[in-house]
Amino acid sequence: MSRIISGILTNYTPKLEAFPYQMQAYLTVRDLDYSAIFHEQGLGKTKIAVDLMLYWLKQRDIDTVLVVTKKQLVKNWEKELIMHTHIRPKVLSSDKNNNFYVLNSAAKVIIANFEALSTDKARVKLFLKCRNVAIIVDESTKLKNPEAQLTKDFFELSELFKIRTIMTGTPVANRPYDIWAQIYFLDKGKSLGRDFDEFKHKTDLSNSLIDSAEARQKFEATVSEIFSKISGFTVRETKKNCAISLPTKVYETVYIDFESLQRDMYCTVLRELELEVMQDENIVTDDESVVLKRLLRLLQITSNPRLLDDSYTVVPSKEQQLDEQLERICSKGDKCIVWSNFIYNVDHFHEKFHRLNPCKIHGSMSIEDRNASVEKFMTDETSMVLFATPQAAKEGLTLTVANHVIFYDRSFSLDDYLQAQDRIHRISQKKTCYIYNYIIKGSIDEWIDKLLNAKHRAALLAQGDIPKDEYRDIADYSYAEIIKEILNEGEKLWKPKH
Repeated sequence: MSRIISGILTNYTPKLEAFPYQMQAYLTVRDLDYSAIFHEQGLGKTKIAVDLMLYWLKQRDIDTVLVVTKKQLVKNWEKELIMHTHIRPKVLSSDKNNNFYVLNSAAKVIIANFEALSTDKARVKLFLKCRNVAIIVDESTKLKNPEAQLTKDFFELSELFKIRTIMTGTPVANRPYDIWAQIYFLDKGKSLGRDFDEFKHKTDLSNSLIDSAEARQKFEATVSEIFSKISGFTVRETKKNCAISLPTKVYETVYIDFESLQRDMYCTVLRELELEVMQDENIVTDDESVVLKRLLRLLQITSNPRLLDDSYTVVPSKEQQLDEQLERICSKGDKCIVWSNFIYNVDHFHEKFHRLNPCKIHGSMSIEDRNASVEKFMTDETSMVLFATPQAAKEGLTLTVANHVIFYDRSFSLDDYLQAQDRIHRISQKKTCYIYNYIIKGSIDEWIDKLLNAKHRAALLAQGDIPKDEYRDIADYSYAEIIKEILNEGEKLWKPKH
């Protein structure tokens, strides 16, 4: 249907029909003043958001809908709006002169990246006071840290929006308390309280849980109540439960032995780590971030020793495996995405595997170059592999031309892992999807795997995906011994054999 605004005929009819579960979500939240769309990644949250904005513009006296997303996803949103609607959006950017004209135009939909909204906050605030504006925050885990200035800016602006909606497939990006700031942006603490520190203390997946059954019970009870407290304005659908058929997702752990020089480097760094963080079998620092930064050196070595020592000239063991596996995958005509957390690896592989006409995406590339890489990978039948860092390409992209994903290395971030693998496992995928996790035996890779599993199970509980009893059956708190186990394993590696 169309509506005449200021003499301009605007068509608010969506071009494409929604799936039944998308329509149900839309009908559930369309008349609410604030809502959260937490459908699992790959289930088409964008379509729900588009239908909401069309309804708001037509039925709820909204002048403009502001879509806020990450910089690398702005172009994707422009394409989605052209595909789904008859509206042509305008874009806020770092160009303040252009922003002046955008905010003084009759635009029905404006797309902005998070930083642009924060940088031009004063002008945006004036805009919000003069017009009835609804906001859709895409990938809302960007606001998970309540102490970050960006998040504080959004808190300051939140009540000036007539309607507020947030979206992400991974609301618990890493730990259960990641959800607090996102919900606070919506309701100012009505559901999860106004005190973040208190909430964090009660929902922290901390190392101390392994030592106390009482602490575990309190943690499980608090986390299991999170979703019920926000369920009145939240919709959550998973691939397992929704009435849509997606191809099977097959996981394979690929265990790999150390290359000998790589093993020596690993043991040397491990001995240094033991001196830095352990004393009488106790961790001498209580700052988790400090420990993780030190552990990162071990992860770099299991990934590629050249990240720490450019004199290392041997082909590391994972790279040998990658060469063989890409040959097998691509020889069948299948495409593959290879994820690494390190830009050096992405650049190196892009050059090494030139025979596969590869593409690459990482944070040192311009947004334009990243978009060009996506376009090439999606449309060029001869481009068989995409090398990428999760930080630059894990969200918002549909890369279903590929059906294989290789995690060459993984960080401690659950969000990176879940979002990256589901670039291929989403609506429009027709083939079985294969997820390969490369793990150096007896290394930090094994403990990262254990930690990510623990985080994922806690996320399932917080998001209402599983009940408390089921969580208790699968919960594993042994990740808390991660540093001691790494060091003990290292002692075995370097201890002389008799």
